[in-house]
Parts: sequence; C-alpha cells; structure tokens
Amino acid sequence: MTGITIEPNRLLKDLYKLRSFGARGNGVVRPAFSDCDIAARKWLSERIKEAGLNPIFDPVGNLFGLPPGDGKCLLLGSHSDTQPEGGWLDGAYGVIAGLEVARAAVAAGGPAIAVVAFQDEEGRFGPLTGSRIWSGALPLADADKLTDTSGLSFAEARSSMAGLCEEAFVDPGRFTGFIEAHIEQGPVLDSHSETIGVVDSIVGIRSERYCIRGQQNHAGTTPMALRRDAFQGLVQFANEINKQFADIVTPATVWTIGHVTLHPNATSIVPGRVEFIVQWRDAEEERLDRMTAVMRDIAARTAESRGLEFERSAFSAIQPTQMDRRLMTRIEVAAEQLAAGNWRHMPSGALHDAANVSRLMPVAMLFVPSIGGVSHDFAEDTAAEHLVLGARVLATCIGA
Repeated sequence: MTGITIEPNRLLKDLYKLRSFGARGNGVVRPAFSDCDIAARKWLSERIKEAGLNPIFDPVGNLFGLPPGDGKCLLLGSHSDTQPEGGWLDGAYGVIAGLEVARAAVAAGGPAIAVVAFQDEEGRFGPLTGSRIWSGALPLADADKLTDTSGLSFAEARSSMAGLCEEAFVDPGRFTGFIEAHIEQGPVLDSHSETIGVVDSIVGIRSERYCIRGQQNHAGTTPMALRRDAFQGLVQFANEINKQFADIVTPATVWTIGHVTLHPNATSIVPGRVEFIVQWRDAEEERLDRMTAVMRDIAARTAESRGLEFERSAFSAIQPTQMDRRLMTRIEVAAEQLAAGNWRHMPSGALHDAANVSRLMPVAMLFVPSIGGVSHDFAEDTAAEHLVLGARVLATCIGA
C-alpha cells in the first residue's frame, strides 16, 4: 500500500459545488429535506459513485458511500444540511474531506474507506436527528412524530426522499471507527495562528427552564422597596451565577441565559413573570453536576430574598463524549508531521454527529480554523490552505 495523496483542486472544487446548493450571498440555506438539500444529496451520491464507492441512502436520508465488498473499514464524514442562515463549511467540509480521502485511498490501492453525510444534524427536527436514529439513541417511530417549527412531521419530511432511500439501515458493525473533520466554529485556532485542532472531547450540554414569578403592578405608583419584580430576580440570578461559577469553571466552560420571555413586557408595568432557559457546557460531567447544584441553589435564594417564587422544568442532559485514544494518537502524529508545533489539543464546544456515533464505535475529530471564530452565519469561512491541510492530515492519519 502506498501513501494516500489527496488532490487539493478536486477537494476545493467539490466544496464550492456543494456550496452552490442553496447558496445565499456568501452563505448557504440548505435545511434538511428541502429541495436544495435533496438536490445536494443526489449530487453527492453521484460523486460517491464516481469515486468507486456504493452510494446508499438509509431510511432517514443519511447518505453512505461504501467500498466494494463487505470487509471492515473506517468511516469518515459529517453532515451536509445547514442552519436556516448557515455558513458553507459547517458539516460540508467533513463530508467532502472524507470523500476526497476515500477516493484517494481507492487510487492508492487502500485502505478501504467509507464516507457518510448524516441528515438533519442542524436540528430542523431536533439536534443530530440522522445520527441519533442510526446510533439507536432515537427510535425511528419516535423520530417520525417530531415536527419542525411549521408543524411538518419528520415522517412527512422523509417521505420526500422515499424513492431514493433503502428500507434497511447500514450495519454499523461494518465500521472500525469514525473520524469527523470539521471547522472549529470558534476562535481558538484562528486567534493563536494554529492550523489543526485535535479534539479530545465533545462537551456535555445541560439545559433547564426556569420561571420566576413576582407581582405584576403599576410602574409609576409601586415603590421600589415594595416591588416583587420578576425581571430583577433574573438580573440578580445572572449576576450571582457569574460570581459563583468563577471558582468552579475552566476557560473552556460556557453558560448562556436565553429564550427569555417577560410578562407582560410593557413599559409601564412591573414585570410579574419571567421565563428563561439556562444552558451550560463542559467536558467534565462532575463539573456540570456542580454547576447544576449551584444554579438551583442561587435561584432558590434569589427568589427568597426578593419575595419571589421560582420553579424549574424541562431539564435535559447530553453527556460529554471522550475521543478514542488510539484514533487521537494517529491524528496527533499526522498533525505533527504536517503542521509541526502548530496544532493543539482542544475540546469541542459544539455538539457533533461523532457524539452519537460513539455509542457504536471508537470516534475522533479534527478541526481546522474558522476565520474570526465565526460560524452559523453567512460570514463563516476558512482559508483554502487550511481546508487542504486538514484533508491532508486526515489522509495521513489513515494511511499511516
């Protein structure tokens, strides 16, 4: 077996072509099961066939490219759907880099490589829908009941691909592992002028809905000392968790208060109720647990100190995912060979399909820089030289 040598121009040409499906200015609008998403998947299917692989759409639209025969092989890829206003590389880079390495491996006489473009990673019907179903984390019968914001069900959406899809899912037992190349979607590599990130973990994500209730009242006649202002409860809560988390978190830990609904949200009325969702992310489950306990304690004490009431609901938890040490080592060796001293270990602060696939097999990830740390935006971009380098690292770690 000779080394795997990618063709940079072919890699970039395919990336630019995939970008054209749903192009909107500098970005892409290609939601799962949209007309442009299906057109992109059909085009990918043809490119997979031309690469000497067998394209297979599974029952939910995940597209696999399988090498001939039924022998064991490594799986590469990511997703090709986008956010409602997305960038052109999120997910797409991992799919095309995987395809380029797979066909370069065919030209080199091996090893056998498979590629996948998972469906609905971006969450039209929920986060990582395609890989959740394939990994067994989400039963198909339950997935079919999911709806998007317009009320369309997942079952209705996937029926638009009925003529393309197989009845059976691809057997995960065929694959020895999964490597997902991806843009970083954050500022770390770009701000440090580094070119490759070797991912050591995908963070866990916790979220919980809080409701703080006070007393709605007249904003002109209610003295400040007598107010039971629900929004001021939220402000105090936010300030307190920032203070208390300082002794718990690492620089990579993040937390966000979002989806805030204030009632009645009027200029001349003291707010009587505020609902919001808190989300927190870290790679260590123990730290996530400590943050959960601190947050709930602060909410209770804040409510008591201000004469408010609070309740919590809709708690959800996605556990952290550790990358496979053996696959990580292969990426490290390749990164040092091609980008000596210019790479780093890092966690992924975003959720990826690899987290679901880890239920089935060893997984690893590598990152390339995002210019300015921008993603999920039309301005998302990565230098062509870094796109090529990432694919070369991917090829080298497989061919080693």
